[in-house]
Amino acid sequence: MSVDLMGFLGVVLVAYVVPGPDFLVVFRSAIEHPAKGRAAGLGAQAGLCVHMLAAAVGLAVIAARSPAVYEAVKLLGAAYLVHLGIRAVLAARRSARERRADRERRADRERPAAEEPRGDIEPAKGPAPTGAQWRSGFAQGFLTNVLNPKAALFFLSILPQFVDGAGSTTRQIFFLGILDVLIGIVYWFVVVAVAARLRTLLARPKVQHRWELTTGWLFIAIGVGVAAAA
Repeated sequence: MSVDLMGFLGVVLVAYVVPGPDFLVVFRSAIEHPAKGRAAGLGAQAGLCVHMLAAAVGLAVIAARSPAVYEAVKLLGAAYLVHLGIRAVLAARRSARERRADRERRADRERPAAEEPRGDIEPAKGPAPTGAQWRSGFAQGFLTNVLNPKAALFFLSILPQFVDGAGSTTRQIFFLGILDVLIGIVYWFVVVAVAARLRTLLARPKVQHRWELTTGWLFIAIGVGVAAAA
């Protein structure tokens, strides 16, 4: 088996470095908790495995040649991104209301200024993530990737460019696909580590509110853009 590894690695690294929906999902999850971010990264790579298997057995060819199937997957992916965006925007507004209510309660109790909690101090790490949080991160990463037709087209159109026609196409697609998945896992774990260092900054109420609103509207914009291109 002979494949163009250097060319393939270059394309894969560029594809990962360019931020997309997967990046937003993993980064947002990591801000909530590093373990949830890692779960989202593993979910995204699990979704990639689905596309790899589909390409290996030829299902991706059917999807690419059937406009109806391709558009259906595309619209489902767009709808899911909009759903994530709406949830983020609503969460930002809900947390803002809760902070206002908390300030009003503190004012009613007339607490001394010295006892007022500061918004710029480092937050407590909090409890370990629950199984539900881990499953939520994994599911978000998985669905974001598996409903992204561009990932399927990557395996269908880009991968074959690095396959040696003299060898087994299926084996080479699996080899390159597994390599892609492993590279992605390392990349997402690095992203989670970077996000973990920013947790203190993004935990400040005002910064957190802006972050949630910004990423929420980005999800919605990407989803609407995908749907409009359908």
